[in-house]
Amino acid sequence: MITVVGIGADGMAGLAETARAELRCARTIYGSRRQLDLLDDSVTAQQQEWPSPLLPALQTLPDDVHVIASGDPLLHGIGGTLVGLFGADRVRVLPHVSCVTLACARMGWRVQDTEVISVVTAAPHTAVRRGGQAIVLSSDRTTPRALAVLLNAHGRGDSEFTVLEQLGGPAERRRDGTARDWATDPPRDVDGLNVIAVRYLPDGRVAMLPDDAFVTDGQITKLRIRAVTLAALAPRPGELLWDVGAGSGTVAVEWCRSAPGCRAIAFERDELRRTFIAMNVAANGITVDVRGAAPDAFDGGEDPSVIFVGGGLTQPGLLQACFDRLSVGGRLVANAVTAESEAVLTQWHSAVGGELRRFQHYTGEPLGEFTTWRPALPVTQWAVTKR
Repeated sequence: MITVVGIGADGMAGLAETARAELRCARTIYGSRRQLDLLDDSVTAQQQEWPSPLLPALQTLPDDVHVIASGDPLLHGIGGTLVGLFGADRVRVLPHVSCVTLACARMGWRVQDTEVISVVTAAPHTAVRRGGQAIVLSSDRTTPRALAVLLNAHGRGDSEFTVLEQLGGPAERRRDGTARDWATDPPRDVDGLNVIAVRYLPDGRVAMLPDDAFVTDGQITKLRIRAVTLAALAPRPGELLWDVGAGSGTVAVEWCRSAPGCRAIAFERDELRRTFIAMNVAANGITVDVRGAAPDAFDGGEDPSVIFVGGGLTQPGLLQACFDRLSVGGRLVANAVTAESEAVLTQWHSAVGGELRRFQHYTGEPLGEFTTWRPALPVTQWAVTKR
């Protein structure tokens, strides 16, 4: 049995008696140097500092050892990794109060209303949001300023920004400000053990983003068609989308925003548009793997759950290459606006079935002193599930 004991910045004094007893009877304790230094003289076990890289050491971890971890080991911690490797029946976890709980207590926030974001191993831009509040788990002392710079750059400089250091310990410290403050004049003595409480302002949360929220050269699936396209794609938590002919990446961005764990790979031949995709991804706090032209860039990519084809339908062999990469039960949705690309979808619909739809919307616009209806280009959509 591997026993994982959570510990806070207050060390042994903050542990329950059960956790203290486990550590005192341990023969070997693994942990980081900072965590091992929190143990007192009552713990006589041999101490093993984690090597780097960590994963190979975890895979060869013997039975009947103890592991010490920060706070709640199952909250973005080593406890979850060990359960994944060895199974819940071989790992016992004794959690401490998590840094998230402590941070919410200091802020007066309800935990259930607060998102938890870890940038311990992720890029800081994955903590960019358009509203709400979050506790961000930092990688090191540089994380607060890195995140503040991104928020400020993406129009979120007014966000309330609180850095909480050494939570629960004798050296606990709190510093309040705005993202703009931390971006332009950050303190120089930030402790490496910190979390960030952010209330994202202005709060611009919407179910679907407006067109002007994206950086684009005009190659964009616009809001109304994007909405019916997402409905056809039917995102499910954890699924991977391939966005082929991604343009500005609007469908990939909306896909990743739609459900927990949704991921995307965007394929776009134009270099400038790939830059736009990266900018739109960073502005929305998501991760999208941006690649070159399809189908050449398909090699080495994880097979998708769903494919959306927004461009390149008349390229010989493209739709066949997409269909071939889908597993049975995988879904494909393609949009066409030209007669030539519509003909390709009609042929595929005749061959393999699915649903063929056409969408057109009108907007009311002035005509002299009156109002008339102006049509947008019609969009033909083919949606199919591979059998």
